[in-house]
Amino acid sequence: MSNRKSEIEANLADVKSRIEKAAKAAGRSADEITLVAVTKNFPVSDIEILYELGIRNFGENRDQEGSIKAPQFPDDCIWHFQGQIQSNKLKSIAIWADVVHSLDDLSHAKKLSSLVADQDIFIQLSLDNQPNRGGVALDDLDSFARSIAELGNLNIRGLMAVAPLDEEPKLAFARLNLLSKQLVKSLPMAGEISAGMSNDFEAAISEGATLIRIGSQILGVR
Repeated sequence: MSNRKSEIEANLADVKSRIEKAAKAAGRSADEITLVAVTKNFPVSDIEILYELGIRNFGENRDQEGSIKAPQFPDDCIWHFQGQIQSNKLKSIAIWADVVHSLDDLSHAKKLSSLVADQDIFIQLSLDNQPNRGGVALDDLDSFARSIAELGNLNIRGLMAVAPLDEEPKLAFARLNLLSKQLVKSLPMAGEISAGMSNDFEAAISEGATLIRIGSQILGVR
């Protein structure tokens, strides 16, 4: 076994064990939580190792990388785009990404809807109302979600957010959980939560995250 494979395997086992513990502490089953391995800046060889180890959900932040990597893998892989969306990249993203986590602009939603027959999306929410970091403002969530639901072709799976840098992640994710519960009243199918990264995924799990996006804890830092 190569050193790289044994390193990734050990890291992955550690992350899975931490997911189990966090889920148990929250009275949840680890089966409710999808681990998305974030492979941005890492080579195809690392993704091949993860595939061998049973990972099927992969996250990319840039179309330039995702569009090259995704076609090299079998159809049972699920590719997640979670970066900031550029309008001119949407056509390409629509081809390779199975799930788009970072929709926060109605013009992007309309364009994406015109390019696809059936696309899973998450609405990215701004938990600190800092527009430069991406995300829909909290006050606009309801009308934004309704507008997207009316478009057709886009399946709103739920909300995605990043914890603000200056706030305890658990508090931020508790707000997200509350907003998710409110959204489900009007959109029953939109109950998933994409939240939690390498440094705060346990807090996200404690507040209902159903997808966690982990890169450096599995693959190291690039």
